[in-house]
Amino acid sequence: MTQTQEAVKKETTVYALHGTLIEACSCGVNCPCWIGEDPDLGECFAIVAYHIDDGRIQDVDVSGLSLVFVAHIPGNVLAGNWEVVALVDNQANAAQKEALLAAFTAQLGGPLADVYQLIGTVKGVEDVPISHQVVGGAGTLHIPGIIEADMEPYRGPDGSVTTLHNSIFSTVPGSPAWVAKATRHRVNLPQYGMTWEYEGRNAIQADWHMEHVA
Repeated sequence: MTQTQEAVKKETTVYALHGTLIEACSCGVNCPCWIGEDPDLGECFAIVAYHIDDGRIQDVDVSGLSLVFVAHIPGNVLAGNWEVVALVDNQANAAQKEALLAAFTAQLGGPLADVYQLIGTVKGVEDVPISHQVVGGAGTLHIPGIIEADMEPYRGPDGSVTTLHNSIFSTVPGSPAWVAKATRHRVNLPQYGMTWEYEGRNAIQADWHMEHVA
């Protein structure tokens, strides 16, 4: 066996994930962060929610689970120093929770690490019931007593969803984002200093796929 064959043989899939994204923030539409500009308010208050329809992280099956980041981004998104609270699907067992947090907080490398190396502080981790749905382009995120968000994508003349490609920043690298508006976006986490409510602000949705082989 050649050295090249040995190198290929040793490569393993660290994670392979497919699902939907629901994102809403305090910026007006469309979000300046995705094109590398400063947030409209000088800082950004956001939710970034992932649902995994089908996926594995290392040897752990995480299909059907959700993970939400509630984030305060203190300036330009690319400068990092995000403060986040991670809300993990309470249907996850201990191994699934550990795998989700490892992948989504940049510990396992790959495209997810490219995004979440921007996190400066994880203020807390909570196990919560998460209802995450994207149906016909319309997204809803509900965590009792904590998050309420509803959004609808913009559409072209033919009714197709308006998409954003090749932006300098993306929470779903490699997949097109659906440009949307959140009719409602409410967060209630006072114990972490994260409480806000907005109407008619920016939202992003996506049908995404990410894979990392190392």
